[in-house]
Amino acid sequence: MTEIDSIRNIAIIAHVDHGKTTLVDAMLKQSGTYRDNERIIERVMDSMDLEKERGITIMAKNTSVRYGGVKINIVDTPGHSDFGGEVERVLKMVDGVMLLVDASEGPLPQTRFVLRKALEQALPAIVVVNKIDRSDARPQEVVNEIYDLFIDLDANERQIEFPILYAVSRDGIAKRSLEDCSQDLRPLFDEIVRSIPPPRARMKDKLQLLVANLDYDDYVGRIAIGRVFSGKIAVGDQVSVCKLDGSEMKTRITQLYAFEGLKRAPIREAGVGEIVALAGIEGIYIGETVSSLEDPARLPPITVDEPTISMIFSVNNSPFAGREGRYVTSRQVRDRLHKETLGNVSIRVEDTEGSDGCKVSGRGELQLAILIEMMRREGFEMQVSKPEVITREAGGKKLEPFELVVVDAPETFIGVITEALGRRKGQMTKMVNHGKGGGLNRVRMEFEVPTRGLIGFRSEFLTDTKGTGLLNTLFLRWGEWQGTITNRLTGALVSDREGQATPYALYNLQERGELFIRPGTAVYEGMVVGENAREADMDVNVVREKKLTNMRASGSDEAVRLIPFRELSLEQALEFITDDELVEVTPAAIRLRKRILAANVRPKRREDE
Repeated sequence: MTEIDSIRNIAIIAHVDHGKTTLVDAMLKQSGTYRDNERIIERVMDSMDLEKERGITIMAKNTSVRYGGVKINIVDTPGHSDFGGEVERVLKMVDGVMLLVDASEGPLPQTRFVLRKALEQALPAIVVVNKIDRSDARPQEVVNEIYDLFIDLDANERQIEFPILYAVSRDGIAKRSLEDCSQDLRPLFDEIVRSIPPPRARMKDKLQLLVANLDYDDYVGRIAIGRVFSGKIAVGDQVSVCKLDGSEMKTRITQLYAFEGLKRAPIREAGVGEIVALAGIEGIYIGETVSSLEDPARLPPITVDEPTISMIFSVNNSPFAGREGRYVTSRQVRDRLHKETLGNVSIRVEDTEGSDGCKVSGRGELQLAILIEMMRREGFEMQVSKPEVITREAGGKKLEPFELVVVDAPETFIGVITEALGRRKGQMTKMVNHGKGGGLNRVRMEFEVPTRGLIGFRSEFLTDTKGTGLLNTLFLRWGEWQGTITNRLTGALVSDREGQATPYALYNLQERGELFIRPGTAVYEGMVVGENAREADMDVNVVREKKLTNMRASGSDEAVRLIPFRELSLEQALEFITDDELVEVTPAAIRLRKRILAANVRPKRREDE
């Protein structure tokens, strides 16, 4: 088959925060993508507001650079396993991967996850040991750990003979060895051209283009992004779209784009190996094949791992419903969720028995929390239930998902971490002491824990380790149901009436537990305003005013001193709630509430349960 030597297609894969997007920045700068007078934005590939705020990549994105007459198409992928569907999609478009590993942290669970997906597709890898300028860098040990990981994942002989480079992506430097005096990324560009195979045509002459991503433009409508596997595609061509249900749809190519740097440039035609964008084809989905009009040949569809967590999204029916959101009806929420499935292959949306809700399934809490955050910023108002794990039946047994949990923490916290995960049915499988790191002796521990047990664990873990611990998780396997797991040992402080919280009332409630609201916050009956120090729920009056009298006494009328309240983020709110509680999400606020608001109707959670 003919090879197209002027193109290379590569995906950058790594664990969260190992420097993928920063490296793409440096590649764009050094390839002459920017004009001399152009303002350069850091982490330019993180184009969504949420990506910029959190410093993580959520959606896979395409760009390209030119180096010595070769066009290198680059796909920046997310490092978090919750967004694994993004990684699985884009690996269909490339011929090789660049694996980035932190020179201090070494391979972590998500490194294993993304590398496993690449090796399953038989893709060759270039390994880049990044951040070699860190004070605690240990590049030689990390290289040995990477070899162990490749062997552990059953890499073949060709895959395990990977080239290794050392980099400081922030400074735009790559080296073939630690002693090299390279001051730019030329060694990396040379290695990509040398080690990543050029694209090959799958079939002779017949067009085959696999749609791996979707975008939307207000002017041209839906944009399908995919790779040409064989044949060529040109503006004006009549083509067949091979649908996922087995049917075929005839259409014409009206607009065609290629990725040039950070922009989509209109082109007349594209051949084998090019990653292109097609505009104006209505009803096209991820995983479908664009092929020749006569006798179309479909490519294997994209398959992704099954979801493990589900939540119910429903209409907001609290006393404050409709005050803060623009889109509040069940139809609007349902339409937005179904629209999300068009571009996100790892999310499933099903209608619930009631007419006002949808069951949304995804890879993890973070993926669903990101979806909720995006919706509230768009003006949606809704309420969501506690995340629940999806179970299976096999051989008459109930199965639930298990996660591999990797904890990196100072050794003084080994006992408290082991106890906390043991309470959540976790079992330690490995413990490694790396010796000195950052002034403290740090230990890496691996546990197998049911996914259920990890709901609500992250914030408890940060408290237990005083913010010094690192926690990473990865879906491991389906295992037998582990019985009851208690995620939260405390009850809730619940407002018993509507009104505005007063400093006087909150001051008198401080000793009962931890408060989630500040003075002046509007509350309603059934709204959770804090965490009780004991196991039972407690109905409290947070709107009580101090009775005024004409008596005065020295010291009794001083200003009240409130302990700072704990403002819950969306993820913390989802972790905190129990089965009888919901999170009310609006553009202006995140509130916790009881499912049944009226105190005289609501079944009480008692300490003797």
